[in-house]
Amino acid sequence: MTHLQWMAAAGGLFLTMALSSALVRRLPLTTAMIYLGIGVAVGPAGLGALAIDLDGPTPWFLQLTEFAVIASLFVGGLKLRLPFTEPAWQAPWRLAGPGMLLTIAGVAALLHLVGGWTWPVAMTAAAILAPTDPVLAGAVTVSEADDRDRMRYALSGEAGLNDGTAFPFVVFGLLWLQADHLGAWVGPWALSRLLWAVPAGLAVGYVLGRGIGRLGIQLRHWQRDLRAPSDLLGLALILLSYTAAEGLHAWGFLAAFAAGVGMRHAERGVVRDDPHPDHDEGDPEVAHPPAEDVVPDQPSEHDLAHPAVAAGVVVGETLTFGDTLERLLEVVLVVLVGVLLASHADAFGLLVAVVLIVVVRPIAVRLALIGAPTSAAQGRLIGWFGIRGIGSLYYLAYALEHGLGGQAAYAVSNIVVTTVATSIVAHGVSAHFLLPAAGSQTAS
Repeated sequence: MTHLQWMAAAGGLFLTMALSSALVRRLPLTTAMIYLGIGVAVGPAGLGALAIDLDGPTPWFLQLTEFAVIASLFVGGLKLRLPFTEPAWQAPWRLAGPGMLLTIAGVAALLHLVGGWTWPVAMTAAAILAPTDPVLAGAVTVSEADDRDRMRYALSGEAGLNDGTAFPFVVFGLLWLQADHLGAWVGPWALSRLLWAVPAGLAVGYVLGRGIGRLGIQLRHWQRDLRAPSDLLGLALILLSYTAAEGLHAWGFLAAFAAGVGMRHAERGVVRDDPHPDHDEGDPEVAHPPAEDVVPDQPSEHDLAHPAVAAGVVVGETLTFGDTLERLLEVVLVVLVGVLLASHADAFGLLVAVVLIVVVRPIAVRLALIGAPTSAAQGRLIGWFGIRGIGSLYYLAYALEHGLGGQAAYAVSNIVVTTVATSIVAHGVSAHFLLPAAGSQTAS
């Protein structure tokens, strides 16, 4: 196909999805499932218009998935408005810490004991599959800043955190592959990649997000500028937080997520210090609503005299830009997963996907949430909706660029692509039936 034909096809796809969105919401499927099917249709298994393979280094795929992850992490963090002292934050920390470690251990054991893989390869593959997805989980994660559902908050926070906390263990697996044994390198890895890089990434991102977010809001308030490009402010924060963390040898994924949380907390601080006069401060549930909720449909320069309105304009425009960017990246990457299925779908990958989704994930979540302020019903839903996606594709591309090669590269690619596709279908169908009936407990 020529580039004009591809452009026409993309235009037709976007038009179809825009006009049929209401119908799609009523069906037991998600947009990601449709994109996956389109990828299969245009790939080698269908029309043969596009063929790609992941049997070696693919720099373009690494860079595409890298940007997709950091953009979605920032947007996801921007939607999490509760202060860190709220009990709702307990579940994300538990899931991204002990829950993720249990998941890695369970998948690595399966690959070693059932698949006969060496421990270094099994560890690498398990770490690649460990993070949950911030892009494809839109139906089960926080979509509005005033959403206080603990199940959604747990899944959103987990997806934001574990895309970064899984990275040290991907690196661990690759180092183990190169050394072929556990030795003196483990100490420097733990010191630099875990004890330093994780907290440093979170701190750098949060400080930048809160500081630049507060500055952007204050300038919008002082200057009363209705045309300032807040979308560029969000894009700047995504890029600066990521590169600043990487420059300090910290994890940029965690920094991008923390930058979104920091910008949201800057908005929260502005609204707390100078709330909009039209909102009642007597009721703690409505005293400080998300700033974007107080922005008039057609704001004027006079409206920006209220700091809360200025904060709402900045955050609202940033969220709109982020959501649009996220949807575009979702289309491209999920279509590519559909194309990849022709060369990487296999039976063992399907077995790994089923065991991960049905056995390992629920057990890991149940153990990690012991004592957490979540109900049994919420725990079961959290255990089921551990959606795998773009983060795993990035880690796979990273591993292929940094030492994973030969037959191991092909085998790992197979289970990752198969697992992501299986997760898109299984979780997409089940969300339609499980979520409407899910009684959830608020975060307060």
